[in-house]
Amino acid sequence: MKSWKLLDTAQIPGNGGELQLYQRDTEFTINIVGGGVLMSTDANASEVALAELSCRKVASRPDPRVLIGGLGMGFTLAAALKNLGSNAQAVVGETVAL
Repeated sequence: MKSWKLLDTAQIPGNGGELQLYQRDTEFTINIVGGGVLMSTDANASEVALAELSCRKVASRPDPRVLIGGLGMGFTLAAALKNLGSNAQAVVGETVAL
C-alpha cells in the first residue's frame, strides 16, 4: 500500500489551526492538524444526503438559490447541482483557501 503524500496546507482563519490535503493513489483527505480526518473521497454520504434533503425542498421554486458553507471536496455542491434545475443558483461561501 502506498503512503499518504501531503499536497498542500492552509491556515484556518481566526483559529490558529491548519488544514492539510493528502493523497494516496486516487483517494484524498482533508485533515485538521491534531484532529484527524475531516473529509475523505471515500466517505461522503453525509455531504450528498445534506444536499439532497435540502435541495428537494427548494427545487420546485422558481429560480431557487442555495448557499453552501464551504466547498470541502465538492460533494455537497455536486449533489446540490444534480438535484436543482438548470435555473438554480448555488453560492459557495469558503473561508479557507487551499
